Amino acid sequence: MEDVLCLYHLPYDPDYPVVCMDESCKQMVGQVREPIPCKPGRPLRMDDEYVRKGVAQIFMEVEPLAGRRHVAIAEHRRRKDWAVQIKAMLDERYPNAIKVRLVMDNLNTHNTASLYEMFEADEARRLAQRLEIHYTPKHGSWLNMAEIELSVLKGQCLNDRIPDMATMERQVVAWKKSETTTQGKFFGNLQLLMRGLD
Repeated sequence: MEDVLCLYHLPYDPDYPVVCMDESCKQMVGQVREPIPCKPGRPLRMDDEYVRKGVAQIFMEVEPLAGRRHVAIAEHRRRKDWAVQIKAMLDERYPNAIKVRLVMDNLNTHNTASLYEMFEADEARRLAQRLEIHYTPKHGSWLNMAEIELSVLKGQCLNDRIPDMATMERQVVAWKKSETTTQGKFFGNLQLLMRGLD
């Protein structure tokens, strides 16, 4: 716990950004019968019966001190899927960072072995050398700010029935746009709080 808290206490450094990462799943659910729309004095009516349509994985990255967030939707949460997310993070979102200080839980896919399973050895090594991994303690994943963001995403955007990946992606994109102002305020307050700890 102290390792993660000390990491959060470091000043912002674009060469060594602190990025929190977490993932979660969302069951996709379709309607058996179309809901009856609401009318004045009558709420929306939805049948309790539903159809399961698979599960989507949500990958969340948060860089608290820069006020950045990235959300990706995938079909699976295997080692290879995590490795693909890490490569995209390092090469697309943090191409100029010397090392990304990555905070995440110690799920069995969250290690450099996943990079070697997905990529050739030279590429896996290149990616691994740009990571400095900090694991949250067991039963302490609440220290990961990405987990907090996932909770907000699920409560504000994914709390209804979502039938397919395309619909989920559209809703997440809309949520990201609507949250831009709120996110700026949150991360601005976080930066003030972190400065107050000095």
